[in-house]
Amino acid sequence: MLDTDLKEQLQTYLERVTRPIEIKASLDDSEAAQEMRGLLQDLATLSSQIRVDENGDDARRPSFTLGTPGQDISIRFAGIPLGHEFTSLVLALLQVGGHPSKLAQDVIEQVRGLDGDYLFETYFSLSCQNCPDVVQALNLMAVLNPRIKHIAIDGALFQNEVESRQVMSVPKIFLNGEVFSSGRMGVEEILAKIDTGAAARDAEKIKAKAPYDVLVVGGGPAGAAAAIYAARKGIRTGVAAERFGGQVLDTMGIENFISVKETEGPRLAAALEEHVKAYEVDIMNLQRAEKLVPAGADGLVEVQLANGAALKAKTVILSTGARWRQMNVPGENEYRNKGVAYCPHCDGPLFKGKRVAVIGGGNSGVEAAIDLAGIVSHVTLIEFDSKLRADEVLQRKLRSLPNVKVIVSAQTTEVTGDGAKVNGLVYKDRASGETQTVELEGIFVQIGLLPNSEWLKGTLALSPRGEIEVDAHGRTSLPGVFAAGDVTTVPYKQIVIAMGEGSKAALSAFDHLIRTSAPAEQQQAA
Repeated sequence: MLDTDLKEQLQTYLERVTRPIEIKASLDDSEAAQEMRGLLQDLATLSSQIRVDENGDDARRPSFTLGTPGQDISIRFAGIPLGHEFTSLVLALLQVGGHPSKLAQDVIEQVRGLDGDYLFETYFSLSCQNCPDVVQALNLMAVLNPRIKHIAIDGALFQNEVESRQVMSVPKIFLNGEVFSSGRMGVEEILAKIDTGAAARDAEKIKAKAPYDVLVVGGGPAGAAAAIYAARKGIRTGVAAERFGGQVLDTMGIENFISVKETEGPRLAAALEEHVKAYEVDIMNLQRAEKLVPAGADGLVEVQLANGAALKAKTVILSTGARWRQMNVPGENEYRNKGVAYCPHCDGPLFKGKRVAVIGGGNSGVEAAIDLAGIVSHVTLIEFDSKLRADEVLQRKLRSLPNVKVIVSAQTTEVTGDGAKVNGLVYKDRASGETQTVELEGIFVQIGLLPNSEWLKGTLALSPRGEIEVDAHGRTSLPGVFAAGDVTTVPYKQIVIAMGEGSKAALSAFDHLIRTSAPAEQQQAA
């Protein structure tokens, strides 16, 4: 089941296991069950600590549990955790086997202190880069707290469940039978939802923090680079971010990051956070900025957060990035995660054998259509312009596919559904003015990005597109406030450019600190 290189790597990891691992499998005669049996037999050969029992009686087949004698741990994989989920399997084996987690000790204690019984079920797809974060977080929580149980379910393998529970996007999380959340989440985010007092406690901690020399708002490539460059100058640096990694977390393949031939978004995001943590940077996750207050008599810029707390700093670097642009048509919000999706890699497998549309004829849209064509029965690509804007090599590949139809000069005007899920879309032919309807089950929106700058309106200068206006040094219209990355007017929204701009903004902030702290006569001489 596993190739020789993968076995050797896994065997090295399993040397860290300190206690027995019991695997109980519930199998049937299906091809998937035979694949699972092969995987589990391979695992058993790699460590004397692993024992496999194939006499499980769970209704979900194929599936298997991980446990250890004397510990009440409830982790189940319903499906074969390969692809993006192979790392989830490896981590679960290590943690069940006694290897400690890298999670912060205060977070570990918060998980252990949860009062209540929690049965989490997570639907994932093997091609989803967002799903492993959820699966790994809930598996770890189940290891730490015996009252937490977790089942990770491959939606492509358990299609009946996907249909009956109307799972149309992954990761999709159920808690005690009810929908809990959709999308990427880590341990801290899950805790914030189930531990109702966590936000208030967090806000009190933040209120007590002393002012920073540099406060970075945003944790994507620009924010990470800014934090590292600032910290290397030996000045007090903080980062407030909704989620570390930003838009990179939603990126599947990265092949243009210079010196790294190929990587994936989540892997790069993890490396960014690890690099930042190597310095004395105060990282505050799950923090959404809501208001920027210019410096007053005290010379400190204030950033007010959604939880009611506020942070102050001598300089601020805004790197809040961008998000997927929506169509803003009737039905889009109503059927979001009910057939309207924004990540073809994540949610594509849930639409196997169905009809879908892709909105957008740029590189992202055409790449999505190509990928989906190998999974679904038919793809309709709809482009507003009179021609596709994707690279020619992608267009040639698209034209070669027999189950793809391209419609140009078309404006999507409505998403339709039956109240529970999408059943079609309406578009206007921009040449004739006629209205047309396309019957389908899924819509993937790929029409670009919007800057996360709404909270700054009226505070500093924004472009007509909502981007923060910056000069060649990353300076905004407010003294002491800098900006970098996709949220700014800097052209070409690329990871490598964002990192360079973040580094430049930090150097500019440091230069500002030097100049504004110098005695008056020295400033005049300069």
